[in-house]
Amino acid sequence: MAIIRDIAALEAIYGALDKVGEASTAKVADHVTPEYARFIQASPFLALATVGPEGLDCSPRGDRGQAVTIRDPHTLLLPDRRGNNRIDSLRNIVRDPRVALMFLVPGSGNAVRVNGRAVLEDDPALLDSLAIEGKAPRCVIVVQVGEIYFQCARAILRAGLWKPESLVDPATLPTPGQILARMSQGRVGGESYDREWPERAKASMW
Repeated sequence: MAIIRDIAALEAIYGALDKVGEASTAKVADHVTPEYARFIQASPFLALATVGPEGLDCSPRGDRGQAVTIRDPHTLLLPDRRGNNRIDSLRNIVRDPRVALMFLVPGSGNAVRVNGRAVLEDDPALLDSLAIEGKAPRCVIVVQVGEIYFQCARAILRAGLWKPESLVDPATLPTPGQILARMSQGRVGGESYDREWPERAKASMW
């Protein structure tokens, strides 16, 4: 096995930056353009990547309608809805503001990516403005956009992500209850966890 250990070896395989097509660089902006705004406003799901002293974290984020609100062309608001309370992403942001976001729109072959820096805000007026069904987030991830660009559709097309025939029957996969029971030697999880999950999620969605 040959391990690529330096940039020169890597560029020998893929080519140097000056060989990158103009379409791969012209798409990059330092703010949310009207075109990118339309994509973000249509996206109910994104992945949030953060980094901290313990390492990296990549967290799925989803919301009703759109996952992120555009405050202005340089600022995105990502409400922190209810989750597992580990707050891994939030701990990282407090200590290292660098973040990366990747937005997906169901049915679209393109993804939009944002790299920037973030802070956490808990101003009551801001939290109330992002409430759903009367429930406000406990904090908001405020992202200052450093760069934004779209990712070409090849990966999503290869995966057939939105094709009905690509859907996997959940019954063929381990359930969260089964995983928990295995990992905890039966202390938590099991059939009762899976059976109670739909009602538990319904009561704690926001």
